Formats: sequence, structure tokens, C-alpha cells
Amino acid sequence: MALSYEFSIGSVRAREKHLFTEAEVEQMLALREEQELLCFLKDKGYGEGQDIPAVLESHTRRMWQYIRSVAPDMAIFEPFLLQNDIHNLKTVLKGVMTGKKFEPLLMEPCTIPKEEIIEAVENRRFDRFPLWLRRPADRAYQLIAETKDARLSDAYVDKAVMLRLLECGKMSRSVFLEEYFGAKVFYANVKIALRGAAVKVRKLYLEKALCDCRGVDKETVIRLTMQGTEPLVKYLEKRTDYDCMKAMTAFSESPLAFEKFVDNYLLQIAARCCRLTSEGPEPLLGYYVGCVYEQKLIEILAGGIHTRTSPDILRERLRDIYG
Repeated sequence: MALSYEFSIGSVRAREKHLFTEAEVEQMLALREEQELLCFLKDKGYGEGQDIPAVLESHTRRMWQYIRSVAPDMAIFEPFLLQNDIHNLKTVLKGVMTGKKFEPLLMEPCTIPKEEIIEAVENRRFDRFPLWLRRPADRAYQLIAETKDARLSDAYVDKAVMLRLLECGKMSRSVFLEEYFGAKVFYANVKIALRGAAVKVRKLYLEKALCDCRGVDKETVIRLTMQGTEPLVKYLEKRTDYDCMKAMTAFSESPLAFEKFVDNYLLQIAARCCRLTSEGPEPLLGYYVGCVYEQKLIEILAGGIHTRTSPDILRERLRDIYG
């Protein structure tokens, strides 16, 4: 029997009850040893493993098994998986060119099989890739082979996936996906520009790395980035798209505060568009986003325990929760 969104919504609403609550986050903040956090996660049934990375990997595997079991159409998750494809392509390119092992660094799930990416890079044959990725992948290969410029090589495929994400959002006819990936691409451009201004990157890099999207006038951003951080920030402080003014206020506090703002902004889009929706794929998509941010939360907590960071400082770094 074919799955329906009515079935998946009922299932995912029950599943959402197992996402972290604010009270559970506070409990984890009080833990001071990794073994304590490991026991807490296992007691909750979060995942299995001998350390935090293994538990996270176990949870990710279970999450995708569940999603595949209830999703009427897995194609709706394509834009999320594309980012794994690009990670794998960049990793294989660098690994093949340097002769270093890269297989343990590859991510799943993805839309392009890992073996296909490896074969394509080893033979410089990208014709089996999706059309939108063929030329950027070949150009990235050429750059890293001839110039060893990994940053510029990455820029070609990163820009390609940003444009593809915008296209997927528009084609989906989903208000959530269009807004979510619109914001994600916008802030990806902002981050590229801010980093570029700080380290004084070449204009060529900015031209290849930045893409036109709502809220970004590419030529203006490039010009101001070349002038330095202050002129760029003053320009961004006046942008109203995707609450950019608030993002820049956070940036004035610290880069970490800026990263937190962006993550929370994306999570708020998911909560607003998916949490109370009673039809279509949005509830399932929102659950997935909530799971991704739970993993970020655990990584921050585990890192804080490892560095003996105080609970108050950790609390400032933690993102919001979807549950």
C-alpha cells in the first residue's frame, strides 16, 4: 500500500514527542563528564555507541531509516542531501590530488553514490553527474590539479549547489523550502563576504564564490568586501532581508553570536512553517531539521565538556530546539 502524507504526519507528530525538551537540555548542561552525557543519551534511546560520535552516527542512521519508512516521496529531501554530495566531491578531489585517504570522511546519505564520485574524479569524467554540477565539477578539478588552489576550487562547486538549492526551493512549491533555502543561501553569501573581507581575498575568488539571490547585489557586495569589513558591515546593517540587521547586531558581538543567530533563524523558519502544518511534506521536513539541530546541540555540549567550559558559557552558545 502506498504511503500517504496523512499517515506520515500522524507518525511524525508522535515522533516529535521524543525530541529534546528545554528541561532535558538543562539536564545535559549540568553534566561534566563525557561518559555522563553518553549515558544520558543512551537512556533516552538516542543512539548506540562507545562514544559521542558513534552515538550521533547511530542516531542519524536510525533517523533516515525512519524517514524512508514513512515518506511518500523521498525526492523532497533532495536539497538537503545535495550538501552531502558537495562535501563528498570536494573531499574526493582533495584526496585524489594529494594521495591521502578520504573514504572515512565521506558522508551519507547522498544523491550521487560515493563510488560514482570517486570514479568520476579519478577519470575526470563528470558526464554522469546531474547537469547543474558537470561543468562546475570539471572546473574545480582543473583548478585544484593545475594550481592547487583548494579555496577557489571549492568556490565553483559551492556556488553551483547554492544555485541548485534556490532552484529546488522554487520548483518544490513549498513555502517552507523556498524560504528556508532562500535564507540559507543568503547567509552563505554573507559569510563568504565577511570572511573574505577579514582575510582580504582576491576579487576573482569573490566573483566565483558569490551568487545572486534575494537580498544580495553581487557587484555591490564584492566592491565593499574588497574595501574591508567595516564598509561591508555598514551595508549589511541596512539590509532588511532575512532579518539581516539583527544578524549584523549579533556579528558586532562576536562571530559565534552571528553563527548562532543564523542557525536559530533557519530553525525558526522550520518551526513556523512545519510545526503546526497539518498537510503535505512540511511536518516531515521540519522533523528532519529538528533532528539536525539536536545533533548540533549535542556536539556543542560534548565540546564544552571536553574543554571544561562553564554551563553558563555553553548555554549562550546553544541553539534553540525544535521540540
